Amino acid sequence: MTIHHHAGKPARPQDRINIGRLVADYYTKTPDVSLPQQQVAFGTSGHRGNANKSSFNQAHIVAICQAVAEYRQEQGFSGPLYLGKDTHALSEPAFTSAICVLIANNVPVVIQQDHGFTPTPVISRLIISHNKANDSQADGLIITPSHNPPTDGGIKYNPPHGGPAEGGITKQIEQRANALIANNLADVKQVSIEQAMASPLLSREDFIEHYVSQLDQVIDMAAIAKAGVRIGVDPLGGSGIDYWPVIKQKYGLNIEVVNQVVDGSFSFMPLDKDGKIRMDCSSPYAMAGLIAMKDDFDIAVGNDPDFDRHGIVTPSGGLMNPNHYLAVAINYLMTHRQWPASAKIGKTLVSSSLIDRVAKHIDRPLSEVPVGFKWFVDGLQDATYAFGGEESAGAAFIARDGSCWTTDKDGFIMALLAAEIIAVTGKNPHQHYLELAEKLGAPCYGRVEAPATLEQKKVLTALSSDAVTADILAGEKIIKILSHAPGNNAAIGGIKVVTDNGWFAARPSGTEEIYKIYAESFIDNDHLQQIISEAQVIVSTAFKQAGL
Repeated sequence: MTIHHHAGKPARPQDRINIGRLVADYYTKTPDVSLPQQQVAFGTSGHRGNANKSSFNQAHIVAICQAVAEYRQEQGFSGPLYLGKDTHALSEPAFTSAICVLIANNVPVVIQQDHGFTPTPVISRLIISHNKANDSQADGLIITPSHNPPTDGGIKYNPPHGGPAEGGITKQIEQRANALIANNLADVKQVSIEQAMASPLLSREDFIEHYVSQLDQVIDMAAIAKAGVRIGVDPLGGSGIDYWPVIKQKYGLNIEVVNQVVDGSFSFMPLDKDGKIRMDCSSPYAMAGLIAMKDDFDIAVGNDPDFDRHGIVTPSGGLMNPNHYLAVAINYLMTHRQWPASAKIGKTLVSSSLIDRVAKHIDRPLSEVPVGFKWFVDGLQDATYAFGGEESAGAAFIARDGSCWTTDKDGFIMALLAAEIIAVTGKNPHQHYLELAEKLGAPCYGRVEAPATLEQKKVLTALSSDAVTADILAGEKIIKILSHAPGNNAAIGGIKVVTDNGWFAARPSGTEEIYKIYAESFIDNDHLQQIISEAQVIVSTAFKQAGL
């Protein structure tokens, strides 16, 4: 992709969104679910869309919440539903819509006590804590489109295990929601917001205290405090904005929140690589502000709006590649925690093979699964997985005592772990990465995207290993062609081709009209580009053979 000429620079007036028009379209536009782009569609992280384009509107939210309420009743869940929201402009109206439907369906709803913002990992932790102490089953909804642009809205469902809902559940919810919309929402129950707010079914709790007070169960906060690690934090205007000051005070940490702005237009953000405002904490362009401060702190950290992703900035290396930090985090945790030797390291199949090499080096079992954090949920819940991570800067791990901490991605603990690594070892994560690369090899990693029609995406999803007839990739013998993940034998929705020193994976996006090629080389960047080029030919050939 060509880098936009204004990438990494402050947003200009023409880059800013019209929040008034966006919110008006949320309430006034009616989606046509005969059109695929306007249907409720759950990707790996819930339903996302844009009110201006009729893909995230009030009809979507009330239908989804009605479907969730019916699913809860069908499953016999009698515990509370924890409802959270991030700082996107559409999250507030969607939050209100959700409450009106859930209360009308006699669902006991719990929200942050000051109606404030709630990060995804906090909802997960609340669900897990409740269900550990009670017989009734709690679940949750989070209103967020993650790091997507300010025009977008999103909602995702976490069932009683606390993590992202499995495909069977989301398929049931989206089918019911689309049927409700098609029937003009006739079967959707709603009360007024005044009735909902006055209902005894709606309660308010201090989510911040609940989450922060338990952080020392998963991170060695005392070590960080004792070492006086200087931590810079940029919440990128996200839902964790009110959590960092409480973390600082409770544990006596040397934290400075360098950006305290919350603005639904996110007009304070530097533009991303494509010239759009996007709160991607793994992007050097979106993180340009924090990177410029790298020498002011021992470690600087950023998170996306719902705080399920992390960005790590060091004085020596700037913004770390997410794959590099995952490898460092895994190596540190597995050598500094007293966890069972049988506990697995979980990675998605598009994450770096450096993780494979780390696992082999420290003699720990590795499990490679398809894209989507949902594949780690069961393992994190019963602690058969010690760690689960994605190349897109999302990860979580078990508590220090080996018990379950969360079953969703947790940007807080991944950020704080970077400070713990410094406190305990005296070296920052980038320095640890350089040591790993010296011992195990330095990977070159890339990802490219290309437009894809719905038909092309279906072809790519259904590709089998037989679709690749070549036996050489970028000059190396192909040793594996995968259409199913080796860790759980689940279909990967595409293919992965592997050699001794490189690989590529091709798969369609679950929410956008594009396909993605991920690739890595342990030789050099020229070899990486050759892998990507040959991967594009393989995908194009598959499309041609399908007559597309």
